[in-house]
Amino acid sequence: MTQINCSQCNTALNCNVSDITACWCNQLPAILPLDSSATSCLCTRCTLSKINVYLESIYTQPIKAQIEFAKKFRGNDNLIEGLDYTMQNGYMVFSKWFFLKRGTCCKNGCKNCPYGYKK
Repeated sequence: MTQINCSQCNTALNCNVSDITACWCNQLPAILPLDSSATSCLCTRCTLSKINVYLESIYTQPIKAQIEFAKKFRGNDNLIEGLDYTMQNGYMVFSKWFFLKRGTCCKNGCKNCPYGYKK
C-alpha cells in the first residue's frame, strides 16, 4: 500500500499499486472511458465526481440509449453512496443512475426517475 495524493484535490489516499485488483477504485464500476491523459490516482470524492459529470452527458441522450449504456452494469448489487444514492434526512435517495441500471420504472414517482413517470 502506497500513500499518495489525489492528483485533483491533493487529499492523501492509499493506493495499492502493487495489486490494482485489491485497490479501492476497483470496487467502482468502469463507467468512465479510458483516459490516456490520466497520470495519477484520484480520491473517492474526485473519482465519483468525475463519474457523475460523465453520466450527466449520458443523461442528455434519448432514454433508450441511456438504458442501453446502463445495461452492462446491471447485476452489481454493491450500492455506492454518491453514485447509486445519496443520504437525505436519514433516507437513501436513489439516483438516476440507479434507476437506469435497474432498467424499468416502478411507477412510484421516484424523485430521480429517468423514465419521466410522475404521480
